Amino acid sequence: MEKHIYLSLLPEALLVSMLTPEEFGVYYAVGSLKKSRGQAIFFEVDPDFRSNEFQIEEALKRCVPHEDGTPKRSLYVSVYRALERIPLKALRKLFLVTQDGRTLGLEKSTQLPKVDEGMHLYREITPVNPLVASTLDPQAFYELIVRNPTSLIKLPAVCFAELKLGALAEDPQNGDIGDLPYENIYHIRDCLLELRTKFVHSKMVDRTPSGGIPYRTIKNGFFVGNEKELVYYPIPGQEELMKEHYSWWRSASF
Repeated sequence: MEKHIYLSLLPEALLVSMLTPEEFGVYYAVGSLKKSRGQAIFFEVDPDFRSNEFQIEEALKRCVPHEDGTPKRSLYVSVYRALERIPLKALRKLFLVTQDGRTLGLEKSTQLPKVDEGMHLYREITPVNPLVASTLDPQAFYELIVRNPTSLIKLPAVCFAELKLGALAEDPQNGDIGDLPYENIYHIRDCLLELRTKFVHSKMVDRTPSGGIPYRTIKNGFFVGNEKELVYYPIPGQEELMKEHYSWWRSASF
């Protein structure tokens, strides 16, 4: 059986498995007797990736079928600071899994999205997961928290997504909330307004947001960066998702 290397972001961990990405998504999201149900987000890692930081060869040797012939579903290689120790060139597809195991694979892009004017809302995913309002575009936000921080806090690597703000991006005071599903929407509005009156670029909205990431609120995709580079995984627009990935979109919309 073919063996795979996966980098999970929820929670952060490096694993090997005999399951395909789609099978692994179901297993990791829907769970087993020892794991509760929930979203999963993970990268498939280049199978040739090796590093002195991880005992990958030993993990692959131990990743063998069970006595009844069923595949080994997962074997943990690392559960601590995995993202920062893997070069971005070794990351392949990014998989977004709904809580009932529907999987959507995203390809890596060499170009960042077009910069929009107005405010931004970011959900950091790994290694920390705050919700942050900002005046900075994704590239500048990455520079602020990884490469050139203005505070004493610096991350060696980060994965984050930009979330939709709708009319609030241009007019946080009077903009129509529309169908934005955020429970703390009025607090988000206040944070955006505060950014307009203070000499700061970003403001924490929620240090420890509860629950998973509402996939339907993702504006453009996911960003992954370390001290060397930033890469982008665009998510298809709503029309394409409904047409080409309807079962995933339907599940992700609840």
